[in-house]
Amino acid sequence: MCGCRASVPSTKQYSLHQPTPASTKTSPSAAAGMPKRIPIAKQLASIKALGKGSDLEKAFATAALVYSNSADPQGKLSKAETKTLLQTQFGAFIQGQENKPKYQEIISALDEELENKIDFEDFMILLVSLTLMSDLLQEIKNVKKTK
Repeated sequence: MCGCRASVPSTKQYSLHQPTPASTKTSPSAAAGMPKRIPIAKQLASIKALGKGSDLEKAFATAALVYSNSADPQGKLSKAETKTLLQTQFGAFIQGQENKPKYQEIISALDEELENKIDFEDFMILLVSLTLMSDLLQEIKNVKKTK
């Protein structure tokens, strides 16, 4: 999709001004008696191999679970669903990027050919691309690492 091949998924806190993540909204299927979705933290806790996993392993597992929970039965997301997922789950990384040409290119690709779907690999490439151009990445790099 955009040429990158690695990812640094986000764990983020939500402010009052950001949309509520899809996983915490009451969906029509939940109201119709469908099973309630298990929170990501509980899903992570249920993966025994991650019990003593590193922060990076848990970050990737979180990204995989967020994707999987939103994907269709074939394991893919529509471009519209991808855009919504980015806005609700990756907002801190895309905030302020609207005027950057590369961001506009990525988002316009999601707006075009809506019948095409995105698989997990393309989703992770999209995450890393957005992360690399994000102002938040510089802030993360500048975090004090020692006392």
